[in-house]
Amino acid sequence: MDASFSSLRSDAVGAVRTALVSAENLQLTLKTALSQEEQALTHTNRSPEEALKAGNDDLKEMLESNKESLKLEAMKRVVGLIAKGKNASELFPAVVKNVASKNIEIKKLVYVYLVRYAEEQQDLALLSISTFQRALKDPNQFIRASALRVLSSIRVSIIVPIMMLAIKEAACDMSPYVRKTSAHAIQKLYSLDPEQKEQLIEVIEKLLKDKSTLVAGSVVVAFEDVCPDRIDLIHKNYRKLCNLLVDVEEWGQVVIISMLTRYARTQFLSPWKEGAVFDENNEKAFYDSDEDKKEHTEDKPYVMDPDHRLLLRNTKPLLQSRNTAVVMSVAQLYWHLAPTHEVNIVTKSLIRLLRSHREVQYIVLQNIATMSIQRKGMFEPYMKSFYVRSTDATHIKTLKLEILTNLANEANISIILREFQTYVKSQDKPFAAATIQAIGRCATNISEVTDTCLSGLVLLLSNRDEIVVAESVVVIKKLLQTQPTQHSEIIKHMANLFDNITVPMARASILWLIGEYCERVPKIAPDVLRKMAKSFTAEEDIVKLQIVNLAAKLYLTNSKQTKLLTQYILNLGKYDQNYDIRDRTRFIRQLIVPSEKSGALNKYAKRILLAPKPAPLLQSAFKDRDHFQLGTLSHSLNIRATGYQELPDWPAVAPDQSVRNVEVIEQVSESVAPSGKAKPSKSDDKFYSDEEDKEEEGSASSSSDSSSSSSSSSEESGSEDESDEKSSEESAKTSSESGKGSSESESEQKVKKTKNAPQKKGKKSADDSDSDENGNGPVAEASSTSAESSSSSDTESEEDSDSDSNSAQKKSDRKTKPKVEVKTKNEVSLLDLDDFSPAPPKAPQSSVVSLSLLSDLEGLSLTNFSPAMQVNTPTFGPVKTHELLHHMTGKGLSAKYHFPRQPCLYQPSMVAVQVILTNSSDHSLEEIHIGDRNPATLNIHCFNTIERLEPEASVTVSMGIDFCDSTQAANFQLCTKVDQFSVSIQPAVGELLMPSSMTEADFCQEQGKLLGMNETSATITVAAQNASSQAISKQVLSVANVGVVSSTHDGLHRFAASTVSSRALVLVSLEVKESPAALLTISTEKSVMASMLLRDLKVALDQA
Repeated sequence: MDASFSSLRSDAVGAVRTALVSAENLQLTLKTALSQEEQALTHTNRSPEEALKAGNDDLKEMLESNKESLKLEAMKRVVGLIAKGKNASELFPAVVKNVASKNIEIKKLVYVYLVRYAEEQQDLALLSISTFQRALKDPNQFIRASALRVLSSIRVSIIVPIMMLAIKEAACDMSPYVRKTSAHAIQKLYSLDPEQKEQLIEVIEKLLKDKSTLVAGSVVVAFEDVCPDRIDLIHKNYRKLCNLLVDVEEWGQVVIISMLTRYARTQFLSPWKEGAVFDENNEKAFYDSDEDKKEHTEDKPYVMDPDHRLLLRNTKPLLQSRNTAVVMSVAQLYWHLAPTHEVNIVTKSLIRLLRSHREVQYIVLQNIATMSIQRKGMFEPYMKSFYVRSTDATHIKTLKLEILTNLANEANISIILREFQTYVKSQDKPFAAATIQAIGRCATNISEVTDTCLSGLVLLLSNRDEIVVAESVVVIKKLLQTQPTQHSEIIKHMANLFDNITVPMARASILWLIGEYCERVPKIAPDVLRKMAKSFTAEEDIVKLQIVNLAAKLYLTNSKQTKLLTQYILNLGKYDQNYDIRDRTRFIRQLIVPSEKSGALNKYAKRILLAPKPAPLLQSAFKDRDHFQLGTLSHSLNIRATGYQELPDWPAVAPDQSVRNVEVIEQVSESVAPSGKAKPSKSDDKFYSDEEDKEEEGSASSSSDSSSSSSSSSEESGSEDESDEKSSEESAKTSSESGKGSSESESEQKVKKTKNAPQKKGKKSADDSDSDENGNGPVAEASSTSAESSSSSDTESEEDSDSDSNSAQKKSDRKTKPKVEVKTKNEVSLLDLDDFSPAPPKAPQSSVVSLSLLSDLEGLSLTNFSPAMQVNTPTFGPVKTHELLHHMTGKGLSAKYHFPRQPCLYQPSMVAVQVILTNSSDHSLEEIHIGDRNPATLNIHCFNTIERLEPEASVTVSMGIDFCDSTQAANFQLCTKVDQFSVSIQPAVGELLMPSSMTEADFCQEQGKLLGMNETSATITVAAQNASSQAISKQVLSVANVGVVSSTHDGLHRFAASTVSSRALVLVSLEVKESPAALLTISTEKSVMASMLLRDLKVALDQA
């Protein structure tokens, strides 16, 4: 044992000797005694200040050392002290000596230190000015930026010219990082010397033209700080900022969005005007010829400025940002700028933010509370997201309660009241009291539940908790003021409980009620007054005031019983310690008791004290916050904060939009949209070429009226994207069709290559560009199940693009025209379908009907069916999607359906229906199938059982339903392995038709056979926007699945179809008379269907 121990000891000694030798070689000293710094830290008799001073002495020694490694280590420690909040200003002289160090790492850390303390040690910092100026020419961009940052931190007016020169040079620097730093320095110089404003504005104007995304956010911050009213600087850079927005760093996005919100409110017309129209047809007015413009000049409907649409479209993808401030900024932009029907797209993103930290939840809930007052429909589907959790903080609970109260209506009040019943039992007493107030608001706003709420509040009066009882009394008092004649029993009940209630506010409320309605409780009121006279001196001041009021009212109404009691109480009040009570007592005595001094007021005492009181108005605490901009500090505090800028009102007359037409946008568009989307090279040439547009449109639509309408629809919706972009696309297509390829520029040829490349890949055509715009990748159609994105609204927009791209693929297969022409137009129109309406789900592969299959179907007695018409019909507008099962009702399973307007492959008499099933839960759903039907004789071709649907996955299935030419809903059960849900599919009358192909002569012949009771007609009003032939066809086809019949008369439009089930012919003719009147005639044996179809068409053609 001893031998082994000695050997281990010798090995340890040898290892120590080796370490000492190595330390000597590295010029390090191994001290056996503690250093001064260590002694300072361990010595108990030294104060913290002395210990810190001793540590600073060591750091000074290291900073003054000749070794770079010691200096670097010292600077790291110094920066660490700064990060911990320690004061390191004593080291300034030692640190500033190293500002000229050749070691880049040391120099960076020195600059970090100087930025922190340059303002405090200005004299010493000024000694290094020459060093900073030399560093501004350093090859390293970080050194140049750090030198400028330090220079701008020295707040001495004498170096203002040097700072200005440095900022101007940095604004022209090759590095975007240095240019970004110069933008930050602008604010510092402006706060130091505001007289430099004009020169700084010149620098800001130059930096605003910068193409770098790194600079954009910083220069906008400088713009907002120095010259926020100079919107003329933004005109030329507006479109560039919109296009760069998605690539700017997150906090820069917040500032830019805020600035663009104010800019848009000054440059665009309000989209909230009554009668405003947002259909794609209105956008066509931007490209119409002079003759068409004359027709629209009389009504002048609202047409959204393309730049307004550009801002809305480019900010929409940011709703998926991981930064909550960015999402909130986009939400407030849509709230203040977007048309009413488009604001809903921000809802899901705001709901997503509720999963974040409680600080974020608080701000988001405040904004939702304000939004829910004006637009309840935005958040009603997500009501469960606002249910209170036990882990929520009190302020979060209160805000959720506020929102639930705002969302309450006749349909959901029963659910909300059940929630409130649970909240009242909460151990969080302030929250329970707030719940009772919320119940009172619901009872006031919804008259149907007033009695129910009163009954529930009366039951709460027997609660053991004084706070709950007190709040219930206060709310009951307010409710009884709305209808006091019906609730005398409640007043009696509250009087009986009076002795058990100790909260002063509750006691005062009961006394006020008894006094106000003393004539309805003549036996109880005097007895209550008697009890109060005994305890008058022990009551709180608020209760004493109500006792005096009760005595005065009873003296006027029942003086025989209460005269002596009143005099006794008035005498007690006369000598009370509180001067308010003494004054009130003297006033009441002079008012009610006749005397020589009382004067004429005594005659009106009853009218003064017993005057009918208006019922209190129970409203949201966020009612008056809407005048502040959402997401601001002023909105959160409900007080105008320092630096808050009012949101301007919309202009009455649209400002000149040509101020934003600059050549700069050409380069920016190419750099920002590498996917082949930017093609502004020939925009100016085609922008004013109305005749060429007209000829091109005619050549593209020569095959049929329906394809003409499709092209028009694509062109119209394209104007919502970018006017320059659309014009260049038209130029590219025209040159390719006419064979004038030699006149095209190289940039246009590249654009066409990037456009055509994805279109040759089968069914994946226009989806790429649309998915890029929404921030998601393309959706693969080869699989029926696809993972949903974080926002299901974006998924729907992707599905919409898939559906329309499939339709375009089928159309191009059937046409002899080049594929590029049709598909390019569809791609443009797809970009904006989800900007106007909820996007429809994607169509499954089974809806693609081949030529051979169509010919087979024609052989199955489908004599009136026109394949071309059927395939082209969906291209006139987005398919309307309807909700079949909500995910809350379906326990995670949600279902939506639409009518694809394709022939049903299962039975000729069935209507094809496509259903999108989505699993929104966190677990898999198994054996999804169709269950029982109601009635049992309902003829439905069910989809095959889906064995398993993973979480966040969706699948599209096809069904066939025989509606028997009736709009009666088809009721059935949608089942999973464990649950059954009753659902119904309600068809519109127009979906019960299939288009028929016939000539004009055949149409007239068939119409002649359907006269008398088989003919339904009415004179309707056609809106000015729907006066053109294309617009009429579009509106009719949006309502009914009919085929267009060519007509030789300009003012006569004919459409033909047959019912799916019975093959009954349906003929529609529209004869346009003197504008805006028109005669609409529907000829069919199905008179009920005719009247319903007439009503729907009348609404569609009349809407603006």
